Amino acid sequence: MPLDDDLRLPLTEEELSRRRFLGTVGSCALAVAGAGTMVSAFLYLEPAVLFEEDTRFGVGRPEEIPVGTVLVLPKQKVYVVRSAEGFYALSSTCTHLGCMTTYDRDHHELACPCHGSRFHLDGSVAQGPAPHPLPRLQLTVERGVLVVDSGRHVAGDVLLKVT
Repeated sequence: MPLDDDLRLPLTEEELSRRRFLGTVGSCALAVAGAGTMVSAFLYLEPAVLFEEDTRFGVGRPEEIPVGTVLVLPKQKVYVVRSAEGFYALSSTCTHLGCMTTYDRDHHELACPCHGSRFHLDGSVAQGPAPHPLPRLQLTVERGVLVVDSGRHVAGDVLLKVT
């Protein structure tokens, strides 16, 4: 029995409508894929930059800060302390679980309200559960102004002496 060549036979209206439908669906799929490719290419060319605040900020003139002062800078998460020996800056982030500490003026300590850790003004742990002292931050004088760099830690005994 010979095979009929279906391509030579005329198409019925049902077959034509099915072909048009499948052609439309295929064209729409290609258009969506092309649009997605264009969007991806555009987003690839656009720089994905996160703008972070500068880690360096000015605190004030050293001669205007009296001895025994603790400057609390909650936005920057920093304490600046002026002792009789000099200046130093401490991070206000508790080393236990990252809570923000507060300055307890009555006891001259830094206290973590979350889990009860307490720190001496030099940053050392007075009462646990904090495992480490508060980190000291780099403090310099630039153009007569104290400048803290919260992105740079220094040794725990570093003091800035200003005459």
